[in-house]
Amino acid sequence: MDRRRFLSGATLGAALITVPWVTAGTASAKPQGLCALNVSSLTELQTAINRAAPGAVITVENGTYAVPSGKPITVKGRRGTKDQPITIIAQSRGGVTFTGEQSFVFDDSTGVTLSGFEFRQSTTLEIPANCSRIRLTRNDFQLADLPDLDWVMVRADYSKVDRNHFHHKTTIGVMLCIEGADDDKMATGVHVVRNYFSDHSFAGDNGGEPIRLGVSPRALSTASATVEYNLFERANGDPEAISVKSSGNFIRHNTIRNSRGGIVLRHGNKSVVEANFILDGKDGIRIYGNDHKIVNNYIAGLSSRALVVGSGTVRDHFPGESKESRRKNDAADRVLIAHNTLLNNGGTLSGETNRTIEPRDCTISDNIFVGDNEDLVSMSTTGNFTWSGNILWGSGGNGNIPAGTFRRVDPKLVQGTDGISRLAAGSPAIDSATLSTAPVTLDIDGQARGSLRDVGADEYSTAAIANRPLTTADVGPGAP
Repeated sequence: MDRRRFLSGATLGAALITVPWVTAGTASAKPQGLCALNVSSLTELQTAINRAAPGAVITVENGTYAVPSGKPITVKGRRGTKDQPITIIAQSRGGVTFTGEQSFVFDDSTGVTLSGFEFRQSTTLEIPANCSRIRLTRNDFQLADLPDLDWVMVRADYSKVDRNHFHHKTTIGVMLCIEGADDDKMATGVHVVRNYFSDHSFAGDNGGEPIRLGVSPRALSTASATVEYNLFERANGDPEAISVKSSGNFIRHNTIRNSRGGIVLRHGNKSVVEANFILDGKDGIRIYGNDHKIVNNYIAGLSSRALVVGSGTVRDHFPGESKESRRKNDAADRVLIAHNTLLNNGGTLSGETNRTIEPRDCTISDNIFVGDNEDLVSMSTTGNFTWSGNILWGSGGNGNIPAGTFRRVDPKLVQGTDGISRLAAGSPAIDSATLSTAPVTLDIDGQARGSLRDVGADEYSTAAIANRPLTTADVGPGAP
């Protein structure tokens, strides 16, 4: 091992090394000045971090590092940039394991990337609100399987959590939490992309989510988070695989397979749930709050309800309400549900009877509902709903969908090699969408909708399919 060290300005460095599986900045960016340093002990690692400048790449030699109690690896006052982050990386992906009570502790830092590590610590890895642009990429998270231990907490604006594997938790606790400063704010612009969440097997009724995006006191805070291209398998720790408790988020292009949990807009307003595949599990999408868009989703083979428009114990949440009131369910108002395909589920489109405040002013248009179980539409009390252009098929009853707002006709769905059923030539769904303003320009496959849109999540097209259900090859530490 080359142990030569030298100083360049205030920066500590060594011979330039090549790390082929991580990009320090943008694809074209070149770190300025001193850029690469190998370390083989926690002491060397801490010294390198303390002296790191923008563009520095600190490579930790492979091995298991037991972090002493009370002496975490501290990242304090570091200032990487968007294009020239400070990168702390394992010599080989998965070759470095951190054990002990803590690993990294962040404070007042920006533009820092952690890449390629296996985290096995016994306390939460926290990215606090006085940081920003912290990136966790290509890591493996299997923290101590302790009750009530949330594994990763992100409170820092514009942080990115990508291409990680979170797996094998049997106790109550969340794998990835996103919150913010104080008691009521959310971090802004967090990006969660191409992660693999698997094997959360907590058997309780609440508290075992893979992702929790906010909590009830933060419901009205606009997070503008994007959760996309993540794969969930055997996510059985909670009915909510993605639990949204904040406002203004984008949940898109995720695949949830063989899981108890679904996507739940539990608190908050103005989120978009678009082009997700929910397959062969239990629960689908459940909605509370106002002004959401639920478009282009494909939900098939679930044992329970595919899509639930929630009733409330309060009409709306509002600033200054009591903590007790904020925890209650907010009835779904002004929600757009369009261009979804719900196929062969235990229940199709449902309301709720266990809460008394009805959803209002929702639009349910241009969807395909196919099933043989129970009624295809089973709404409870609603107020001023708009229905149009829906297609119903199967031996399930029509239920209480208003007459004249649907057709009972075979949509001619044909299953492809990826298990997804799409429109065949001659389908009555083709060019028959009714909404005057297009809520989507692409379909779930990433194909152009055109001026005459088709009913359901799929647009009949001979163009190449850009988005299919995700597999393990698409996500996690080895993802493209």
